[in-house]
Amino acid sequence: MDKDELTAWALKNGWQVMAGAPSLTKPNAPKEAIVRMVFKATVVNVEVKKPAGKWEKVSGEAYGKIQADPDTGVPQGLGFEKVPSFSMLMQANKDRQVFASMGGLPARR
Repeated sequence: MDKDELTAWALKNGWQVMAGAPSLTKPNAPKEAIVRMVFKATVVNVEVKKPAGKWEKVSGEAYGKIQADPDTGVPQGLGFEKVPSFSMLMQANKDRQVFASMGGLPARR
């Protein structure tokens, strides 16, 4: 998978672009990224924001070694399959986006 394919997958699965990187946010603070994918020339890194505010790399792989899972489409090689909390966080972000796009009820008169 290349940068464009990873970005397209991320945006379909609850990620949003923040500060130029596909990011996941806290469910209760949707303006603050806590996980992000950082694209370099030959590799992509997954970073997690520590409580002190510093970003820490948790995994990384060369684009050529990242393959989409044939059943789920999840990129293999970046550690998503090893950390179940990423799946839960992606689902929470995706659900929030879906419900936000539905909009609220019309204002009462």
